[in-house]
Amino acid sequence: MSDQMPALPFTCEKRPASGALGVVVTNTPLGSAAGNEMLAVGGNAIDAAVAAMLMLTVVEPMMVGIAGGGMTHIRLADGRHVVIDALSTAGAAARPDMFETVSDAPPTYMDTKQRRNTVGASAVAVPGNLRGWCLMQQRYGKLPFADVIAPAIRVAESGFLVSHYLNGALREHQADLLADPETARLFLPGGEPLAAGSRLVMGDYAESLRLIQKQGAEALHGGALGRALVERLAEGGEAAGHVTLEDLLVYRAVEREAIFGSYRGHVIAGPPPPASSGVHVAQMLNMLEPHDISGMGFGSAEGLLLLAEVIRVAFEDRRAASGDPDFVDVPVERFTSKDYALACQSRLRDLARPVPSPVAGHESRDTTHLTVADREGNVVASTHTLNGLFGARIMVPGTGIIPNNYMLNYDPHPGKALSILPGKRVPTSMAPMIVLRGDRPLYALGLPGAVRIFPSAMQAIVNLIDHGMTLQQAVEAPRLWTDGQHVELEPAYAPMAEALRARGHEVRLVKTIGGGMNAIAFEEDGMMTGAACWRADGTVTAQGGGLARPGVRFQI
Repeated sequence: MSDQMPALPFTCEKRPASGALGVVVTNTPLGSAAGNEMLAVGGNAIDAAVAAMLMLTVVEPMMVGIAGGGMTHIRLADGRHVVIDALSTAGAAARPDMFETVSDAPPTYMDTKQRRNTVGASAVAVPGNLRGWCLMQQRYGKLPFADVIAPAIRVAESGFLVSHYLNGALREHQADLLADPETARLFLPGGEPLAAGSRLVMGDYAESLRLIQKQGAEALHGGALGRALVERLAEGGEAAGHVTLEDLLVYRAVEREAIFGSYRGHVIAGPPPPASSGVHVAQMLNMLEPHDISGMGFGSAEGLLLLAEVIRVAFEDRRAASGDPDFVDVPVERFTSKDYALACQSRLRDLARPVPSPVAGHESRDTTHLTVADREGNVVASTHTLNGLFGARIMVPGTGIIPNNYMLNYDPHPGKALSILPGKRVPTSMAPMIVLRGDRPLYALGLPGAVRIFPSAMQAIVNLIDHGMTLQQAVEAPRLWTDGQHVELEPAYAPMAEALRARGHEVRLVKTIGGGMNAIAFEEDGMMTGAACWRADGTVTAQGGGLARPGVRFQI
């Protein structure tokens, strides 16, 4: 399609980049550069993804860290799909009643007294990121791990320029960060957030990465870094954490099978539970399939009303059954079947009507996502996080490690589907998705944004398949979101607000829905195009050209 496609209510702010040798798309320039470096020295997409994610723990420290959790969806060159589940878990000492709740009703249902599930040592769950990255790189990468982690060490040691994005995050949680001396020393010298454009050197963290370079994940999961983490979490008396060295030792990342659906002749692949996306993106697309989405036109009142209803139904089912499949029975086959989607048509409403406020779980919108592909045919879509901005908003002394605050995602009330239990993995809306036609990948994409992630990923897929958008248009297009209560619209959809209100919806105009989407499109001739959207510092690097033919050299 042409960029002059008519009737689109928005203009793209960024431009894509294309290459046949590899593409890396992350939410910082240095993250993309690290992945690109791995491809340049002979690594594959898995090496590039792990190098980029490790770099993001340095330059996006508010979003992701080795003591966080997440999910990676890999399409291997041989056609296999592998999902690496590195989500955090509750430790062996975790209890359903470990937090004192403040309410049994929304909007404070998930809150606890003294914010013990949000800030500080008590908010930390057993981390999984480092285990997951080391597992996937060891099994599916090509390079020595020491080479893959080297760019992150280099930048942590030499320093980097603070972005406006990082500065804004520091300001947003300035009070909490100042309360922790170690965090304040690094990020708020003199009590003020590091200014955008100033240089940040992370010497302690560079040393931690050097230890990981030598010891791998064991440095954290049982080694010196793990001991330092556990010692810090044991501080604080009643506010102490529950994670032990044994928890770190026994934690394992899980290799899971992807979930496959279909939509208008395309195969839609996504991660299984505890992620919601593989199940509910497939469900929503199945519900849309009988409708002439293209004929409705992008951004029409009819189309937006249908999207809102389909997303609402998906959230109703998600609330009914979602979570760790070892603890919750998620009816994957039923939710993803075409027959079920047909039955769901009767649940779509012409007029919105008030419903009781749903008791929903909590997920942080502060995440990072990257998408990488190489010329061999390997594709990686990877979403990882500390959960909240700067996780638990503490730092392990002498290590530069920021722990997660994943305990916030469990229901603090005992006896519920998402209640805290030892070993239970947190639920997630992460949506590292891959779209195929037959056995050939067409698109890979994902984004940050908590419960707004998987409906946003679904809308991008609809933009590509139904509305014929370019990849750049699809990731930058305005989004809609609802969980059955109010409907959120991004600015470019503002002219449609009254039409939705006329159909009974409470409409809220918001700056963004979800975060920066990073995507790659694949052509039959091997060309790949990467795109990043306006909602983050998304950056695309693409490699073209290549080495000379064997035997060719310059000669006079």
